Amino acid sequence: MPLHDRHNGTTVDALHHDPHSGLVDRERLYAALEQEWDLPWQPWHDLRPHLFAANAVFVPPRAVAAMAEAVAAIERIAALPGYAQHVLQAADPLALQDWGLRGACMGYDFHVVGDEAFLIEINTNAGGWLPNAALACVAANADWAAQPCTASSTCHQEHGAAVMQMFEAEWRLQRGDAPLRTVCIVDVAPGEQFLAPEFEMFRALFARHGVEAHIADPQALQWCGDHLAYEGQPVDMVYNRLTDFALRDATSQALRAAAECGAVVLTPHPRAHALLANKRNLAVLGQPEQLAAWGADAADIATLGRVVPATLPLTADNAAALWARRRELFFKPVSGYGSKAAYRGDKLTRGVWEQLQQRRPHDIVAQTFIAPPTRYVDVGGQPTWLKYDIRAYTYAGVVHLFVARLYTGQTTNFRTPGGGFAPVCVV
Repeated sequence: MPLHDRHNGTTVDALHHDPHSGLVDRERLYAALEQEWDLPWQPWHDLRPHLFAANAVFVPPRAVAAMAEAVAAIERIAALPGYAQHVLQAADPLALQDWGLRGACMGYDFHVVGDEAFLIEINTNAGGWLPNAALACVAANADWAAQPCTASSTCHQEHGAAVMQMFEAEWRLQRGDAPLRTVCIVDVAPGEQFLAPEFEMFRALFARHGVEAHIADPQALQWCGDHLAYEGQPVDMVYNRLTDFALRDATSQALRAAAECGAVVLTPHPRAHALLANKRNLAVLGQPEQLAAWGADAADIATLGRVVPATLPLTADNAAALWARRRELFFKPVSGYGSKAAYRGDKLTRGVWEQLQQRRPHDIVAQTFIAPPTRYVDVGGQPTWLKYDIRAYTYAGVVHLFVARLYTGQTTNFRTPGGGFAPVCVV
């Protein structure tokens, strides 16, 4: 969990008012990525100029601890049989299968307000871990950060080893001591994805550990009756980057057939999305009496009471009341991703509201709006306030890496000059 600690006696607020604090050496970052991963990063930068932000974000230690505690508490509660039975009632049958997997590369997104952290959402397809590990290593060697790494390559290798151990752990949970030989990194039109460079990084990571890896569109997979194949070769594991969370699309059917009978180790599995990332679950996590009835620990319930904003599903019965207080709410689809079809209540039009009410009951949740924090950055000589959130990359309830995302507009977008992924420094 790389966090860099300096500026003792300097407040987060003061640092965030200084557009020159925590400047990120992006040229050094690109050089480090190119050296460590043998990828030509300048062309990727030309296509994605706002992938990495110009400045770091500073976070107080109590907020860091609150985020880590929340992640651990949520995953402990998700393991309770009563909780699982409740949230899986409406899940796709594929999500009912339990191979013991924890879900590789989970992401928990927070807004930090002072010393407090508030959970915004949970993601099973949280991209950016490997590029942000490199970003953290470069930041650790910056003159404004303490505890520098001994060498950038060593830092990269340590992060890579931790990520590989996560996939090896997922493999062993379902396959025991059998050898892992082939992995497919799967997404729709992977070469066109915004984080396509990261797919190449994962392929290189697997290769370094003796695992043959391919990057594939789900349509390129074949179900052969007893095994999944890619270009005629059996596939042992799939690193799932699809936003077709239940594998219902026609293009996902070969992968679904393999997953249904356990012929492939699929991570993150649809069960992980149903248990953790379905936004309807945020309402369940805010019900202390029910959590206690399922056997949740009192300390975990108290943690969620501090961290999870009040959330309600949109129904015909509460639609009028939610419309009346829409300005203090944020509306989002339960299985949405990338901020699609998500709306701040104070920006909501009558027309959009009518559309939201026409969706299936409980398909939209209304979450108490927690304004994102901001920091001052210099964009081409023009000081500008940007919003940010904090993402925790996790596995099995443990945070391995924090990163911030700077942006303007309603939600994170990677289209903001001066914005993008940013390292996190604890103050």
